[in-house]
Amino acid sequence: MSSEALENGANPLDSVQSLKSPPDFPDIDREAHPQNTVLDEDSAVTKAEKIERHGHRDDFPEPEAKRIKVDYSVDEEARADGATRNERRKGVAPIKSEYLVQPAGSERDRGAVARNDDAAEGAAHEPSRQTSDTRGKRKEKNRGQNTSRSFGSSKDEVGLCSSRMTRPEFSPDECPYGVKCRFEHDLRKYLKDWKREDLTTFGGSHMVERDAEDGRKELILIDDANSINSLKPEVKSTSSGTLNDISVQARNDLTKRKFKTPKADVYNKWLDTQSQRPEDQKDHQAVKRDPDVADDIDGQKQDKEDNRARYISPPSLPSEKRRIYFGPETPVLAPLTTQGNLPFRRLCVNLGAQLTYSEMAMSLPLIQGQKSEWALMRAHEIEATPPSLSQSPTIVKDYDNFRDLKFGAQIAANKPWQAVKTAEILTTLCPHLRLIDLNCGCPIDLVYRTGAGSALLDSQAKLEKIVRGMNTVSNDVPVTVKIRMGTKDNRPTALKLVERLVHGGEEAQVYGRGGSGVAAITLHGRSRQQRYTKSADWEYIADCAALIKRFNEKGDDLGDTVREADPRTQPAGGKVYFIGNGDCYSHVDYQRHVSEAKVDSVMVARGALIKPWIFEEIEKGQYLDKSATERLALVEQFVRYGLETWGSDEMGVGTTRRFLLEWLSFAYRYVPVGILEHLPPKLQDRPPAWRGRNELETLLGSDNYKDWIKISEMFLGPAHNNFRFEPKHKSNSYEIEAEG
Repeated sequence: MSSEALENGANPLDSVQSLKSPPDFPDIDREAHPQNTVLDEDSAVTKAEKIERHGHRDDFPEPEAKRIKVDYSVDEEARADGATRNERRKGVAPIKSEYLVQPAGSERDRGAVARNDDAAEGAAHEPSRQTSDTRGKRKEKNRGQNTSRSFGSSKDEVGLCSSRMTRPEFSPDECPYGVKCRFEHDLRKYLKDWKREDLTTFGGSHMVERDAEDGRKELILIDDANSINSLKPEVKSTSSGTLNDISVQARNDLTKRKFKTPKADVYNKWLDTQSQRPEDQKDHQAVKRDPDVADDIDGQKQDKEDNRARYISPPSLPSEKRRIYFGPETPVLAPLTTQGNLPFRRLCVNLGAQLTYSEMAMSLPLIQGQKSEWALMRAHEIEATPPSLSQSPTIVKDYDNFRDLKFGAQIAANKPWQAVKTAEILTTLCPHLRLIDLNCGCPIDLVYRTGAGSALLDSQAKLEKIVRGMNTVSNDVPVTVKIRMGTKDNRPTALKLVERLVHGGEEAQVYGRGGSGVAAITLHGRSRQQRYTKSADWEYIADCAALIKRFNEKGDDLGDTVREADPRTQPAGGKVYFIGNGDCYSHVDYQRHVSEAKVDSVMVARGALIKPWIFEEIEKGQYLDKSATERLALVEQFVRYGLETWGSDEMGVGTTRRFLLEWLSFAYRYVPVGILEHLPPKLQDRPPAWRGRNELETLLGSDNYKDWIKISEMFLGPAHNNFRFEPKHKSNSYEIEAEG
């Protein structure tokens, strides 16, 4: 069954089916997980070892999930009471001694695996690596994302023709290629000779035989009876529950440049005339005047008056925007390249994430109608529900929580016309968008060199122009930005940029245009050069938050005066929201950032990849010591969502397996809070070699990608012969051996 079959109503999954028991864990290949080998000199004996040695499983049940409440003073109180604790080593996860495989400070203990955390932010756009064998040779250019890695292929030797995929066996559609078609037309021959066996993990097949009128047995699809939850707002979605799917006709119109964008065309034409004016060229090369000389001061005033007289107003003003809300009760899941796919976002929403973003999409491929880029705009119907609020906020006037939704789109652009055109296209074709976010923080070289991503931090005038243009054509959809502190270490520019986006640049102030209209600003507390080598600078984030707060208070003071700006040029409700981002790994981090840095909300990125239940911790205000069984259940849930999204045919299973492994390449880094010596855990800490409280917990914490493959096979069966997986933080790759 193909992914196209799913889009036409077939669903191979039954959510009521329980997961079959996983294989016996004593059979796990120990060599694939070397850091968990128990050495003879180890004095600590875990419960899992006792079970293995003595076989009395009933005497050592797996502990239930512990709920641990901890504050900052726990370690100080323990030391004051005379408790003997090891001092917390900087950069090292403080694991209790009985769970260490090697003594603290040993050579093995120091050898942590190097990690590429850029994988969570734009690494899909990294250029491919060339080997000595391919260097200098002409090679066909790879398309799409993750071109730097090869994943092999997961497909049937001979596929089933699309004219047979969704139709009953005896009444197929007519194949347009006839006898020249290279796909199989005989359904039973395809099932017998070309298709691998169905997965047994989630129940039976999604086909059934029925008695035809002539007495023959006919294969038909099982209809999906669980399409839409009746308690959710009425939204138009496909049978698989996805939204923002554009039609083939719309995509073809984009490819052939026939799609109409009247607002963007007029605005971009105005931008061209503004940039070509000789007066503007003169303004950019303005002569420096001596402010102490009265004549020079008068000359400056005269220049401003002349420029104001020559200025041509924009052809249109922005539409008044829909009111949105960011607050302490709305933790945000960051836009994550590759890992921020639809099934993972759906999993996080179920665990308490209130706001989500698409993966970063490049504006030019969207304009050109590329299918792979438009797939990033798809959302699940659960993301079209409003964020859950403990109480109706009164900060934003006329905010309607029922009209709000969780899902926003993030784009990257290096030219104003691209961003403006993309904004109008998105608001026209994607009705379920909370906002459009402009990425100004992606540090990847391939994006940076084109002038997009974090390169816009050094082109603040262009960035302001982009945001104004997007805001003009985006109808009622607000526009936001995500930025970094700057491009260089120790040279932060975000404070100046925030002021410019909120108040407007010098030119905008001269012409009376006010601020850019940005509705919210998210600041990642690192520079582009820094990447992830140091902790995020939350003191600098707090300085920017204070600037935003002063602007909002000033706006309130002007609200009843004649100086009040046109509401169409202002952010929704006249309030600019400010969200902090960087190293949030627990509810303690979240609450501290909200209370001390005074941000409206916190965006969670790597913390959500490592433990998606961080949103549940934030909601409950306590640590959740998830057992290995509970964590494995989340893996199962992700697989279910993946098969619903990408299909249950060979390609769908392969795609689900690949994205599961991408997630596990982050999830293995979680160290259970129940085995930590000190709390809170820190995202930058690297654990020494450790073993879990049982073998499943040890397996889930393995940094060996072969163990990740074993976890995927618990749910998806053996990998396809041609399947390969190359972790982003390793140079070696996994390639399954062909059977026989």
